[in-house]
Amino acid sequence: MLALVALADGRALRFNELRRRLDGVTQKMLTQTLRALEREGLVTRTVFPTVPPRVEYGLTALGEEIAQLVTRIAEWSASRADQLCAARATFDRRAPHPRPLSA
Repeated sequence: MLALVALADGRALRFNELRRRLDGVTQKMLTQTLRALEREGLVTRTVFPTVPPRVEYGLTALGEEIAQLVTRIAEWSASRADQLCAARATFDRRAPHPRPLSA
């Protein structure tokens, strides 16, 4: 989902530009994610006939739609971070510590 948000500004990005925006993502994981998003019709992959080949990724109309939703969820989460952390802390104080599973 972060790849969708990284592409949400409407500008197509090359692979390494996208990777830099997604700090910490591995090349393998980004490749797998982009392929899956392309398969779902959320991302376009454009190959330019240059040497070396240039490939750019952008959002489809469907991808833009879901990127807006994901962005809204991220904004909602950020605006309620204090409440979410407090709820977790309350739960953790009340919940019994789980016992290790026996083999």
